[in-house]
Amino acid sequence: MVIIGHVPVKIYPAIAAMLALLTAPALAVESTAGSEAAASVASRPNILLLVAEDLSPRVGSFGDALARTPNIDELAAQGTRYTRVFTTAGVCAPSRAALITGQHQISFGGQHMRTTTGPLGPYLAQPAAGTKAFPEILRASGYYTYTDQKLDYQFSGIRAGSGPFTIWNEDGAADTAWRNRSTDQPFFGLINFIETHESGVMRASGEAYSQAHVATQQMRKALGIVAPSVTDPAEVSLPPYYPDLPETRADIARHYDNIRVMDERVGAIVAALEADGLLSDTIILWTTDHGDGLPRAKRELFDSGIKVPLIMRLPAALSVGVGDQTQFAGGSIDERLVSFVDLAPTVLAFAGISAPDYFHGENFLSSARRYVYASRDRIDEVMDRQRAIRSDRYKYIKSWYPEVAGGHPLNYRDNLDMVRAWRTAWQTGELSAVQSRWFEPTGDEQLYDTVTDPHELNNLVQSPAHQTILQEMRTALAAFLAEVGDTSAVPEPDLRASFLDDDAIPQTPAPRFVEDAGFLKLVNDVTSSIGYRVGDSPVWYLYTEPLELGSLPPGNITAKAVRYGWRESIEVLHRL
Repeated sequence: MVIIGHVPVKIYPAIAAMLALLTAPALAVESTAGSEAAASVASRPNILLLVAEDLSPRVGSFGDALARTPNIDELAAQGTRYTRVFTTAGVCAPSRAALITGQHQISFGGQHMRTTTGPLGPYLAQPAAGTKAFPEILRASGYYTYTDQKLDYQFSGIRAGSGPFTIWNEDGAADTAWRNRSTDQPFFGLINFIETHESGVMRASGEAYSQAHVATQQMRKALGIVAPSVTDPAEVSLPPYYPDLPETRADIARHYDNIRVMDERVGAIVAALEADGLLSDTIILWTTDHGDGLPRAKRELFDSGIKVPLIMRLPAALSVGVGDQTQFAGGSIDERLVSFVDLAPTVLAFAGISAPDYFHGENFLSSARRYVYASRDRIDEVMDRQRAIRSDRYKYIKSWYPEVAGGHPLNYRDNLDMVRAWRTAWQTGELSAVQSRWFEPTGDEQLYDTVTDPHELNNLVQSPAHQTILQEMRTALAAFLAEVGDTSAVPEPDLRASFLDDDAIPQTPAPRFVEDAGFLKLVNDVTSSIGYRVGDSPVWYLYTEPLELGSLPPGNITAKAVRYGWRESIEVLHRL
């Protein structure tokens, strides 16, 4: 696989419907935590989490008049728009690490962009032993879990097949992989939308600035997601920090074109659910993994980098007993603060599963936040460390590298026409003070009033009228970092070394088979997730409880294990 910036060039085919290969009726549905859980899964809702890449709230139903998003707008008309939702990072892999674990990525070494392609050499972040991604928790409870080709959890690679095999029944799957589950089995699907990724803002043809740009152009063409040009650059509205240059308008217009294509795919997924008779039984959440794939948005801790749209469509029959019914009325708006670490416990709550104690978030339907938090660390080849805290009004950012400017050169980002044109205009003195600021050092601290200053241009750190607010947010941020832990207090070379074993990613010990009183147990010397398969079937089941020997067909059973952040164990075989 070749990595170009954040984007892999190799394209993986979708995995076929593997469940059709099963021959043992007793294994038609994965082992669950007891017969009572197995009996109840048929009544649990299906859940789809749709995650567009690199996109701020440029959606019609969120007030963007230029966006062509009729399908997402229809979801909003039938559901609830959450207007104050924030990711834990302004860039994909750290944000996705927090999303999938329900933990801030800084707590387990997942904050640097990215662990597997960094300049020091690859390593994997290591969540604490026993940590489970929330889809694995759903899977253990009887859900059929699937995702498409993007993982990118910092304890996985970017693409399907590179992460803990126990998280998903299927990764590398088609959008409609719910069709591969067993009869009456509930499903959870996480579907990503590369259409809006930063790579799509880079010109798909013409002059390329680097080999990475050439490969990105080839990748987009191979995927068939080069969007037709339908947006008039003259109609683009520019925030005050962008200079009004042809390249700026052209790139943002291309971003809108990609948004339109992404919206069409959302519509196709919803239509497929309806055609399969599942729409009334499925909770749909649509959001994005961080802000726009544009300069001074992606990778930043400004709202342009971490504020994202969230829509939840909760069918009426499924909302009974969830909470205040008015919050789920079609077209409703909810302004509570929501962090990306809140999504995991909320999804588990829909499935009737209690969140584990190690989650940092809470079910946002039954709780209220005072603050959300976000982090920025190494960005590809550029070292940085910033931490942000945001209330419903104020944003405070602390920097450990105050000399680093947001607009520093960056190999991958500099393939954007608008970045190069913007930097040239700055170097030749053609910009206003506001437009130049992105190229200047950030300083130690920043404080913004996001109500009166939504673009975060007026730093209030020295304002006498805001010293009380400043001190409150300093204190709250320090308390948060002390509570969750911040592994960036350790230099990345030392952090990486602590995760490696003789400069290699450690391997999980193999599980052992133990026959005991008519049951087959799988045990391991370290806390890990264990999977097994029966006979020649390629399907791996998640081991959750001892297997009744009498229910297993004669032949071989194979097992392997994985601790998150370690390589899989070798496979071990047991003869039945």
